[in-house]
Amino acid sequence: MFKHYLVPAIALAAISISSCNAQNSGFKKLPSGLEYKIVKDEPGIQKPAIGDFMEFHIKSYVHFPKGDSVLFDSRVMNNNQPVPFQLTPPQFNGDLAEGLAMLTKGDSAIFRVPLDSIAKAGNQLLPWMKKGAGMKIEYSVAVVSVKTQSQLQEEQKAESEKQSKVDDKLIQDYLTKNHIKAERSASGLYYTIEKPGSPKVANGDSVSMNYTGTTLEGVKFDSNTDPEFHHVSPFWFTLGAGQVIRGWDEGIALFGKGGKGTLYIPSTLAYGKQSPSPKIAPNSILIFQVEVVDMKGKH
Repeated sequence: MFKHYLVPAIALAAISISSCNAQNSGFKKLPSGLEYKIVKDEPGIQKPAIGDFMEFHIKSYVHFPKGDSVLFDSRVMNNNQPVPFQLTPPQFNGDLAEGLAMLTKGDSAIFRVPLDSIAKAGNQLLPWMKKGAGMKIEYSVAVVSVKTQSQLQEEQKAESEKQSKVDDKLIQDYLTKNHIKAERSASGLYYTIEKPGSPKVANGDSVSMNYTGTTLEGVKFDSNTDPEFHHVSPFWFTLGAGQVIRGWDEGIALFGKGGKGTLYIPSTLAYGKQSPSPKIAPNSILIFQVEVVDMKGKH
């Protein structure tokens, strides 16, 4: 999700000013005050409704009477990947959401929102943004996809099922190669229990852990016992509350206080296509050596 003028702090260090005389023509205005210019209109009938999901490339500027100041470019900031967005109702007159609802897959357009309207809606402005100076926030948008919630869920389910098969084969090959005997749960989680521990932890319990995480390729990406990662202290979380990846919520429930073992977590129970660290590639299988140090019951 993004705010109305998309200003990551690091983008401010690279603001550039350019001429915009050629960009002032061809704009139309909606009754709300939103200005727009359709750059590319692909044939398409599935326009996004409220609650639908879009993916698009977006570049935003502060538009001055004498130039443009670049604020954000998703192609630069998001590794050339489109940004996801769930369409919400317009929050004020001239809201970008009204313009996004006009577009279908493959379309591209430019929208201009008066800075004064954004400020009036309660959005915080940067110090150099001046009310009453004719400034506008300009968005250049190229739509990659438009999906309903059900379409997105079906697509994600199909992708997850396909990836689960790939992950399962990779884990089995790894275990065979390294002569490891591990149990498999119905979800595809593999695990070995060195010490079961007692009593068993349960959903809602506060659990203190020691852990070391590596990828299937042997790259260590995190640990609370290795000083290299600068947080050598037990890690507390609430089991079953979604505070950790699904593979942890399921896997740690196999142990009790004092329990030790190893979890082999498929990407579908870890971070999936997301990459939370340069050391973790998309769809990475993760291996965690875990120890339940302490626990506190929920009651």
